[in-house]
Amino acid sequence: MALEVGIVGLPSSGKSTLFHALTGARAAPPPAGGDRLDQGPFGIEQDEGWYTVATTTPSAAPIRNFGTGLVGYTWEENGPALAVRRGEARLEDAIEALARLPFVDVLYIRCDWRDVQSRPGRLDLAPVWALTLDAARRHGLRVAFRVQLSNPEIQPDRLALPDFLQTKVPLVPLRRRGGKPGPKRVEPRYDDPEFQHAFRELVDLLAAETDGKDIFEFADLMMYGFWGEGHTSDWASPFPDRATAERTFLDMTRRQMAAWKRLPLAVNTQPDISETGNAAVLEEAIRGGCWLRSDSIILDEPIQIEQLSGRPPWLAVVMEDGYHRHYRTEGPRYSVDAAGVDVIEHAIRHCLDLGANYWSLWTEAENLARYHEVHPAGFTALQQRMGYRVRPSWVWQRKRDGGTELVVAFANDGVAGVPGTLHVVAESADGTVRAGGALDPGHPYGGKLRQAAFRLPRALEGGTVRLRAEIATKGLPRPVRWACAQPVEADGSLAIRLLAADDPKWRKGV
Repeated sequence: MALEVGIVGLPSSGKSTLFHALTGARAAPPPAGGDRLDQGPFGIEQDEGWYTVATTTPSAAPIRNFGTGLVGYTWEENGPALAVRRGEARLEDAIEALARLPFVDVLYIRCDWRDVQSRPGRLDLAPVWALTLDAARRHGLRVAFRVQLSNPEIQPDRLALPDFLQTKVPLVPLRRRGGKPGPKRVEPRYDDPEFQHAFRELVDLLAAETDGKDIFEFADLMMYGFWGEGHTSDWASPFPDRATAERTFLDMTRRQMAAWKRLPLAVNTQPDISETGNAAVLEEAIRGGCWLRSDSIILDEPIQIEQLSGRPPWLAVVMEDGYHRHYRTEGPRYSVDAAGVDVIEHAIRHCLDLGANYWSLWTEAENLARYHEVHPAGFTALQQRMGYRVRPSWVWQRKRDGGTELVVAFANDGVAGVPGTLHVVAESADGTVRAGGALDPGHPYGGKLRQAAFRLPRALEGGTVRLRAEIATKGLPRPVRWACAQPVEADGSLAIRLLAADDPKWRKGV
């Protein structure tokens, strides 16, 4: 059962800022119906007898689940890995090297519009797409992507727009603020009818290709400006006024949210330095359940850190640090502080401070492997704490109203809430007899517990049940592997032996 959540209770005064929208948010009431589990409190007066049938402890091992992980870039804003760009390696070999890294969970494509469409009416995906999807399937990974509507890295020679569109849409040379010199930069008039028509077609084509398919993890919202991040640095925008820009990008945001009904979208928290309506876009996206992302961390402003860390707990955060993206352990940008912590690990560990779900790794697989070998603490800390790491910490069986009830305290040893709704089922070994339901969105939150109970069919008493979990995000369920040190089944579930109705152990709980 899908659970839709939103931001309610926004301030009605003139101070209805994005800060209030994010930090003042609370979950909508859970839906009516039988899917929501009873989540307590569970007083002792409800018991006719109880027993603790299982406990677990945290796992320190890497665990791959949807909604968290390290993201390896198969293609970035400049293209593939450096060796491929220099003609020293093949693209498929660079992608394979990245996919083989034991700490990579998701493969990510950041490409231009021209790399997915070269003619109207159809997609023409660049080879990196098929190669990335093939590597992901072979290595049990997932795939995320961003399609950039603008890319300053390839200007002035080329634009991110496909060639067929450049002859139809006005292209505006940008004016650098303060009259400072700089390279030529051009942006399309995003509000032009021809651009909007082509954009709607692009969205529909991409959604048809990616929405609802298990291999896809998330997509970045296609936003204004350089790299699709919502800005054009210190160049003024091509819009005639702020109102036109904001209206245009709110419409484009709504279009994407309507098209991707199953795949999570991530909205960048870039401050509105280009006056194109980022605050309104971000609020609209948050209300619609979009995840958040930032392409910097140590250099982020206080407001971005507050927005990311103070988000509604059921939304994920995607983080990267482009400043040290090549993971070089020497050179003018590299340093180690008095505590022996290098500058890259500083960024990595701040990802944990704000409760992120994902950390991004750029294209250079050899550099990543070398850095991890020399400084293993950073990636290891992410694998042990990042995102959500949920397990059944206590499992109680109790007699109630002539039957048996299971009460579970679910622990989250990660730094983030569950990015969606956690569904839990206790079932027989063959899966034919079961009982279960859903926790409230985001629960258990990072570092917290959430208790829940469900009545067991009599057929399960005295036998072994599997406690199995799924996460539903935008209504699409995906399996969750419990993050406990104790052995789990091949499907990630936990086997628990229940007491029979006449077991003498019950007396200990009476």
